[in-house]
Amino acid sequence: MNAGVLPAPDSLTQTALTAPDKRIAEDRRRGRGAASNISGRFEARSLESFDDGWDSQDDLPPLKTDVQTERARTIITRNESPDISFDRSINPYRGCEHGCIYCFARPSHAYMGLSAGLDFETKLFAKPNAAELLERELSRPGYIPRVIAIGTNTDPYQPIERRHGLMRGILEVLETCGHPVAIVTKSALVVRDADILARMAERNLVKVALSITTLDRKLCRTMEPRASAPHKRLEAVRTLNDAGIPTAVMMAPIIPALTDSEIEAVLEAAFEHGAQEASFILLRLPLEVSELFRDWLLRNRPDRYRHVMNLIRSMRGGKDYDAKWGERMRGRGPYADQISKRFSLTAKRLGLNLRKKKLSTDHFVQPQKGGVQLSLF
Repeated sequence: MNAGVLPAPDSLTQTALTAPDKRIAEDRRRGRGAASNISGRFEARSLESFDDGWDSQDDLPPLKTDVQTERARTIITRNESPDISFDRSINPYRGCEHGCIYCFARPSHAYMGLSAGLDFETKLFAKPNAAELLERELSRPGYIPRVIAIGTNTDPYQPIERRHGLMRGILEVLETCGHPVAIVTKSALVVRDADILARMAERNLVKVALSITTLDRKLCRTMEPRASAPHKRLEAVRTLNDAGIPTAVMMAPIIPALTDSEIEAVLEAAFEHGAQEASFILLRLPLEVSELFRDWLLRNRPDRYRHVMNLIRSMRGGKDYDAKWGERMRGRGPYADQISKRFSLTAKRLGLNLRKKKLSTDHFVQPQKGGVQLSLF
């Protein structure tokens, strides 16, 4: 396989869908969400794979997950977004092995000089000093505790967490300090930490949301290839709930004409397994994600392509995506309103969201050995 050097596109909106001969061979990307690995948008030149007619891709090994160490300087990320409920978050990993084709975090890999496609799923970064940094930042003079969100960008319980255990270390710091945390994940691995989470729940310091997009195992396998199967996520909801840990289900994202028909079924399954709250996010296709998702549709659901994309554009002002505050999560227009009403009516019928769990900051005690310089006197 050869690499062709092409001028970087002036705009991602001008980039054509991935041509079949520019996709990575299926045997090499088996178990991955994306099919291509086009260079990031900040690169001076664009590299694309192509078949030179000699079937040379057959000689290359399957793509493996490569994890590099990142010695981060800070771990708490701040935001001022007016349409989300938290102002700080933690991401112990960059990239995500789950490979969800619709993941809105994919474009962030461009800041590492990597592709939002297969690189995002296979070239990952772990921050082994995450717990140490967290303790240091919590100990800074003037720190005011508010809920820290984890899993809002990349999944903290993706498969590599089994080996690296960064999330467990972070939770140990938060438990010791009595700091509240809200976790979102697509992985049943979260039950590994049920002991810590249960102790934190006794002090109203934690809640966990399992993201469930579909109950269709075949669709899930192609759309979220290395995330836990839907029934495993539901089992995790039950396990956490039985341990006294407040648990919610997020249908994130809802994809029109593909998964929106399952709204009622997902919420009913969530309720049956003990979820107390439920929420949703409409499919978001920022930057490179649009091309990757459209290519996935053509490969896996070609009969739905026009219907899905037409509905998406009807809710995004005629575009694949609109980042306007207040609308990026929900969309606008009749179809978006219909989705929202169906979700809220079903949640109300089941008794979900009767009381929104508000976590406590009353137990917070600043750590005293976080590396902050002591006073001279």
